[in-house]
Amino acid sequence: MYNPRHAMDETKPFSEKQFGPEREQLIYQLGLAGKSLATPVPLALLEQKAKEVLEPRAYDYVAGGAGGEQTMRANLEAFYRWRIVPRMLRDVSKRDLSVEVLGKRWPAPVMLGPVGVQGIIHREAEIATGRAAAAMGIPFALSTVSSQSIEKVAEAMGSGARWFQLYWGRDSELTASMLQRAERAGYEAIVVTLDTSMLAWRERDLHHAYLPFILGEGLANYVSDPVFRGRLAQPPEQNPAGAIQLWLTLFSNTTLTWSDLRFLRQHTRLPIILKGILHSNDAALAIGGGVDGIIVSNHGGRQVDGAIAALDALPSVVEEVKGRIPVLFDSGIRRGADVVKALALGAKAALLGRLYMWGLAAGGEQGVRDAVLNLLADLDLTLALSGYASCAELDASVLAHAAPLAVRP
Repeated sequence: MYNPRHAMDETKPFSEKQFGPEREQLIYQLGLAGKSLATPVPLALLEQKAKEVLEPRAYDYVAGGAGGEQTMRANLEAFYRWRIVPRMLRDVSKRDLSVEVLGKRWPAPVMLGPVGVQGIIHREAEIATGRAAAAMGIPFALSTVSSQSIEKVAEAMGSGARWFQLYWGRDSELTASMLQRAERAGYEAIVVTLDTSMLAWRERDLHHAYLPFILGEGLANYVSDPVFRGRLAQPPEQNPAGAIQLWLTLFSNTTLTWSDLRFLRQHTRLPIILKGILHSNDAALAIGGGVDGIIVSNHGGRQVDGAIAALDALPSVVEEVKGRIPVLFDSGIRRGADVVKALALGAKAALLGRLYMWGLAAGGEQGVRDAVLNLLADLDLTLALSGYASCAELDASVLAHAAPLAVRP
């Protein structure tokens, strides 16, 4: 197996690469030399490789969803129902995948979304992910429940673009401390996840009786926080069980309402993005609350079983927002065509989750890069073969709606 450090022509700026043809050429040239990428290209094989190297409970923690996982299936089926209608005889010789979000231009319409507890996936955890994102020039959103701290990930990423995802717990002083740490460490936005005021009924995790946090995983930002440490009778290094118990009392916060958004604005100057919006009325409330962006998301099907597919929620949210703030999207993105469909329905960019987790498991930092570069190559080719030379050209006219799938048990 061949593991190239530089997966594409590094003589050109990342923003000027024509992802698809370059990536194809690399892979075929490796084949001629009797070599291959260390990270499988087919997604089913990539996930299978990740499953082989992970503990069963760790694999299921990432792969699983809420209840009977109907929402996970709905996310994928929603993409299937929307079909791209290719156009012919258009000059697509030069393509521009770049997009502008919050006043900054990214080289591609994707970012690495927040996924917690990456230490159960790979020993380098969010350090590897952050380095991969920085190398590709795309942002990475670090989870509150990360295995590496805010500061360590910032150091590893250097000047790479990074956002901080906030789980808004019960302790307001701790929340303010997290926000201030992220700001000092050069994070450029705060992503507030709204749909996880408590953890859902997840059958796979319950089958294994496995919750990483009660084993001390994913608490790096807590045990390194001065406010959290000040709440402990003993330092977490001396009494890990005490730190875990305190975390259990602080994480869930079911009392939050829209009026509480004022608290966030009082404690950070960074743009605030709300993640988990699925209803147009909530989009209106978010705008009324003065936030800077929203992410249409159902948490990849991990929180409410039977919830609406995120892609099905996207058009009404975009219509409500009317361009006043950027609308981003996650939940179900697997391939380039999925990104095209989300952009055509009004999203400015898409966040990746499980896809890059399988890359991280399969190959660490290079595995993340391979998984994302393969998606970008697929996106570039899909865009061109559909008759479009830039993401800015995509709108609802690109798509047709297919008949719904039969309901599965």
